Amino acid sequence: MKKYLLIIIMFISTFNNAQYKPSEENLEAREWFQNAKFGLFIHWGVYSVLGDGEWVMNNQNISINEYEKLPKFFNPTKYDAEKWVLMAKNAGMKYITITSRHHDGFSMFDSKVSDYNIVKKTPYGKDVLKMLAEECKKHDIKLFFYYSQLDWNRDDYFPRGRTGTGIEGRSEGKWEDYIAFMKAQLTELLTNYGEIGGIWFDGQWDQHEWDGKRFGKIKVDFKLKEVYELIHELQPKALIGSNHHLAPNDGEDFQMFEKDLPGKGTKDFATSKKDIGALPLEVCETINGSWGFNLKDRKHKSNKELIQYLIKAAGYGSNLLLNVGPMPNGEIQDEHIKSLENIGDWVSKNGETIYGTRKGPINPSDELVSTKKGNKIFIHLLNFRENELVINNLKEKIKNITYYNSKLKADYTFRKSILKINLDKSEMNEIDTIIEITVKG
Repeated sequence: MKKYLLIIIMFISTFNNAQYKPSEENLEAREWFQNAKFGLFIHWGVYSVLGDGEWVMNNQNISINEYEKLPKFFNPTKYDAEKWVLMAKNAGMKYITITSRHHDGFSMFDSKVSDYNIVKKTPYGKDVLKMLAEECKKHDIKLFFYYSQLDWNRDDYFPRGRTGTGIEGRSEGKWEDYIAFMKAQLTELLTNYGEIGGIWFDGQWDQHEWDGKRFGKIKVDFKLKEVYELIHELQPKALIGSNHHLAPNDGEDFQMFEKDLPGKGTKDFATSKKDIGALPLEVCETINGSWGFNLKDRKHKSNKELIQYLIKAAGYGSNLLLNVGPMPNGEIQDEHIKSLENIGDWVSKNGETIYGTRKGPINPSDELVSTKKGNKIFIHLLNFRENELVINNLKEKIKNITYYNSKLKADYTFRKSILKINLDKSEMNEIDTIIEITVKG
């Protein structure tokens, strides 16, 4: 009897610990995602009314009663979903990720499981995500939903995490009720808005212990296996990513990096190199210094910085998800629109060297990166000041080398896997000089 009981226990254990196996549809979606390379991030919510970023509730310790007055002032009559989608498309972006619910707990869609949403609590009274979903479908742009796993508003987000501790007005609740609420809202997002590109989770880090260097033990159970299975069951093609700054969890389909190129380690919360997995990669970054609308943010990145960041991301084998924070009236800042127009001009001429590529044979740096597609290697000289480019250990056999934009043949030698290119100064571009290497085979 003990023998049979042991077999049953082992079977149950194996079943419960079975690793996620993505469907063929999901794998195809992953490949599309890797090829897309460029997306638009949108941080938009009632926090935009205060013009102090999406963390204003936490940063100013605004009480529940005070913050819940904000929806009454949120009336984005200038919102034009098609204009947003066309702006992204003209910039060369292939998908949009928008905040469906941020850490303040306010839902930007018509949720039936919470009245604290844009339809029921604002004078605008319309589902902005529904309108955006329709325009994305019309213009062949995939739509992803950002969803916060932490909540500064609800009682049942309990025990509390590391943030929002100074916000007054919350009582204690049951964690299992919060998980049920999340599942219900995710079901709404995955059944009421057509085919969704995926779910972009954020906030798991709030419940992780932090030692000043990295995230450690988690205090609660987010029921990731159940939640991820729900998403994949409702939409098998939907991709799941989570901004937890750790190695990917089972069931996730892409790995993301916040304001940090994969493995570069410029942020204290950056994902370590050893935690970078084999999934498709995505870096998210802001045009200025803020995610949500910030009236006083003057840290606007130059066209050179933004275009080079897109190039660097591709050189690291990653997508770039570039953020805008719309104003409370529904308009996007003129400076952001202009930046996206300039990026669009660049990718319209040079997109072949970014879209559909993978990381090239040269390790990326601030001076140069490489991308590869088929039998072509693209060398992107960003801040390169030397007269000669030397590439060691190049294993491929070279057929031809030209400057990408002019098609002028490059002056080079190639011996014993060492490539040396004498750079033509007249071909050098301040933002990006692209050298195209065609290899045999």
